[in-house]
Parts: sequence; structure tokens; C-alpha cells
Amino acid sequence: MGAAGSKLEKALGDQFPEGERYFGLENFGNTCYCNSVLQALYFCVPFREQLLEYYSSHEIGADAEDNLLTCLADLFTQINLQKKKTGVIAPKRFVQRLKKQNELFRSYMHQDAHEFLNFLLNELVDILEKEDQAAKKEGGTSSPSEKTVNGPKNPQANGVQKEPLVTWVHKNFQGILTNETRCLRCETVTARDEAFFDLSLDIEQNSSITSCLKNFSSTETLNAEDKFFCDKCCSFRIQLVQVVYNGN
Repeated sequence: MGAAGSKLEKALGDQFPEGERYFGLENFGNTCYCNSVLQALYFCVPFREQLLEYYSSHEIGADAEDNLLTCLADLFTQINLQKKKTGVIAPKRFVQRLKKQNELFRSYMHQDAHEFLNFLLNELVDILEKEDQAAKKEGGTSSPSEKTVNGPKNPQANGVQKEPLVTWVHKNFQGILTNETRCLRCETVTARDEAFFDLSLDIEQNSSITSCLKNFSSTETLNAEDKFFCDKCCSFRIQLVQVVYNGN
């Protein structure tokens, strides 16, 4: 790996990105599903910068209470502070916490990288939300930039409506699906928004992501038993369904 790293530096020469670190992650027995996701997240620059900022602002040290967020922040910081441009790092602390957190990842069986990514992002959001709630109990307030302005309101136990927290994880990875339904008789259009972290796309051979998203967002005509009932004109006329993807 070290030899390959120096070859990479020589190959890129002056084109080696300023401040970047290209580090491989040690495999702990079929943990390549984890390593591949961590590599992709590290090179998602906005996510990485916000995670490094989180690490710095929370003063996370070796004696800090472990969770997946602190372990991931610690790993990214280790890579970012390396003097060498290339090398290998063992994500031991993160993998140990992952196995402790979820029994699905405790075996030496290979896991699905997509399922792991979903689990990780949702876990990071849960941790940030709990930290926000704890800060409020101590008299602190959330940053205005972490609030959603026009999002749906969540009812609280005391009847007070509260705006849901929008974390920097949401800002990097969350999108909105808008499902539009149009009645072909009265032309009434109804729309429903749904937040998502990932989309299940049909991947055709030799096709691009753009074409896959276009097919995903294509218009569909409902027939026979699939017809919807229109509350406006009380008709079961054929309707048109359109799925519109609005990514962040």
C-alpha cells in the first residue's frame, strides 16, 4: 500500500489536490462494505468539513464517550491531520463501536454497503437530535440554521407544535420527493411531499444516473384496478401520476 501511495503521488505530481489525504482503511475481516462507505463520505467535502468542525467544537478526545458520530469524527480527524499525503489507517475504534451498536455487523460476513450507509446516516441524525434535546434541557438553544422554516410540524406531548430539527446530515443528503396526482376528468392536481435519504433506481445497462433519474420521474397513467378516486369530481376516471425529484 505504501509503494502504491508513493506511485500515486508521483503520478499526480503538481496536480495532487492541496490539503487532500488519500488513505486506505485496514480491513478487519470482510469490512470492505464499511470501508467503501467511509471513503465515499470522507470525499464528500461538505460532509467532511462539518464533521471536522463538530469534532473541533466538541473537543472530542480519547476519553470521550463513544458513539458512531464521535468515532467517525475521530477517524476523519486522524486522516485530515496526517503529515503524509498517502498511507493506511485502521478504523478500529469505529468498527468496534459499529459492532457493539448493531449485532448485524458483528459477524465476519460481508454486508450490504447501501444498508450500512442508511443505518449510519440515520444513527448520526439520532445522535444529533438527542444532543439538541439535551442542550435545550440545559437551557441552550439550537442554531437558527438548524431549523426548518416550512417543514411539517411535529405535535408534542404538551400540545405545543415544534419545528423538526434539520441537521447538517439532512442538508448534505436529504432530498424531497413530490408525488403529483392529476385527475383526467376535472384536472385537479394533488401533491404530497416525502423526505428521503436514498432513492431506489432501476439501473439499466450502459445508462447514466441522469437517465435513471429521468425514468424514475416519468409520468404514469393509472388503469383498471390501479385507478384513484377523485374527491373533487367523485370520479374513477384514469389519473396521471407524476413523481418529481427535488434534491438538496
